[in-house]
Amino acid sequence: MTIAVDFDGTIVEHRYPEIGKERPFATQTLKMLIDEGHKLILWSVREGQLLEDAVEWCRKRGVEFYAINKDFPEEDTEKNMHFSRKLKADIWIDDRNIGGLPDWGTIYTMIHDGKTYEQVLMEEMGNVHEPPKKKWWQF
Repeated sequence: MTIAVDFDGTIVEHRYPEIGKERPFATQTLKMLIDEGHKLILWSVREGQLLEDAVEWCRKRGVEFYAINKDFPEEDTEKNMHFSRKLKADIWIDDRNIGGLPDWGTIYTMIHDGKTYEQVLMEEMGNVHEPPKKKWWQF
């Protein structure tokens, strides 16, 4: 699975342009996902030296991304004229998600076990029953 991961506010606390403190278990979770064969792409607003600093921060903690701010490592950034565009990712991990960022343990469970956030929350509350299936007209 290809997973796009934001840096500021997601891997570390938001202190841009500085690098904030690591969010609990962020790098450990990312390393486990890499070990399981997932392709992680760092997708950040950072550019230039600020981006290099973030990549190096992750690298020092054992997190090597498949690609950085692009779909694949070989992508020619000169050809895309540095336009911001949506990545081809299966999942996005970002603190700007609607509802906020779950803790990294929940994120891992969702990806590893293929569960939705709703399913994980229901299990945590002791309700292991599946929610009723929605009808085709329900969103």
